[in-house]
Amino acid sequence: MNSTSKSLTPPLAERVRPKTIDAFFGQHHIVSKNTLLHATLSGGQLFSLIFWGPPGCGKTSLARLVARSFDIDLHEISAVSSGVKDLRFIIDVAKENRAKNKATLLFIDEIHRFNKSQQDALLHAVEEGLIHLFGATTENPSFEIISPLLSRCRVLKLEALSNEALSKILRQAIQDDILLSAQNIELSPEMESFLIELSGGDARKLLNGFEASIQLAMAQNIDPIKIDETHIKEAFQKKNILYDKAGDYHYDAISAFIKSVRGSDPDAALYWLAVMLEGGEDGLFIARRLIISASEDIGNADPQALIMATSAYQAVHSIGMPEATIVLAQVTTYLASTSKSNKSYEGIRKAQQAVREGSAPNVPLHLRNASTKLMKAQGYGKGYEYPHNQPNHFVSQNYFPDKMSPIKFYAPSQEGLEQHIYKRLVKLWPNRYQ
Repeated sequence: MNSTSKSLTPPLAERVRPKTIDAFFGQHHIVSKNTLLHATLSGGQLFSLIFWGPPGCGKTSLARLVARSFDIDLHEISAVSSGVKDLRFIIDVAKENRAKNKATLLFIDEIHRFNKSQQDALLHAVEEGLIHLFGATTENPSFEIISPLLSRCRVLKLEALSNEALSKILRQAIQDDILLSAQNIELSPEMESFLIELSGGDARKLLNGFEASIQLAMAQNIDPIKIDETHIKEAFQKKNILYDKAGDYHYDAISAFIKSVRGSDPDAALYWLAVMLEGGEDGLFIARRLIISASEDIGNADPQALIMATSAYQAVHSIGMPEATIVLAQVTTYLASTSKSNKSYEGIRKAQQAVREGSAPNVPLHLRNASTKLMKAQGYGKGYEYPHNQPNHFVSQNYFPDKMSPIKFYAPSQEGLEQHIYKRLVKLWPNRYQ
């Protein structure tokens, strides 16, 4: 095989994707009998589905298997490289298909990378049933997919693959792949276990690492091709050094970084920061995530965190890399070391849920501004008491909609400054906060 044909050959993980559900290993809770997916594969009703799980767990393979079980026009795009223009083209095709009484299915890989406007462009077509949507995401869809679109999809949660499933996938690849089956490959049980251990439940990482190991072993021109620990370590080391800013490792690294900050480990946070910076990651991307963490993970336990994170973004923007590395390190260590609270984040999520489950509330008259004489005559602002005219700048009055009992959405923690906020709220609203 010459170098040109090698460069055109798909990676092993792509070549051995399962063609039938019987060849799919793992995710028993998703594919076994009496599950939604099994019923769908057996010729049931086709739903819009979101496949949520870690990298290499089978999201794309499952989506394609379901699509093949229907007589449907399948379109596949990646949210990394596609936009609204691509969506509109597919929607136009779907309209033509509907006129021919043919269904259309759109599979979007990494759907979490679509922003709100891109997801909005898709919503109407899904609402109308013009297209069936399959989305694959490594991120929690509750946070990354707009609620109207998510409510029209069924979410299937996939897990990292077990060692048993990975072993079956590896052996099946050696047996069935047209390139590997032609080679005399020797892989001991010990080396198979080592490969599986390094893959971390990711079938794509396992197969591509195995393929790289074979290439390293073949360079020795020995028959049989014996895979040893040196080949495997070198293959996985090379893969991890190549920091792909458009791939899974980009999101894995930022996830590990933010979790280290959230977990109050400044040393681990600095390590993952270094991994990203050495890989050429965009400093502004890191700074944006620090701003989010400052509010989501620290909040009112230390309000200074948000100020520092926002200032860091401006500093990175102003001075650029590599000097901005110092700024990112300072803010990372501060955020990782300070007090933590996610109570503001929890509070707004609870409040949003309460609003979604109810109807649009009327604003009580005493909370409305009487900006005209007519409004004043209609009772706007009547009964409102100005807190700054009262002792301690507080007056007990109702700020919720009429006929709605007050709800404690915000439950301050006992961490940092937030413990003082809690004590004040207990004093001001004893019935709600005691």
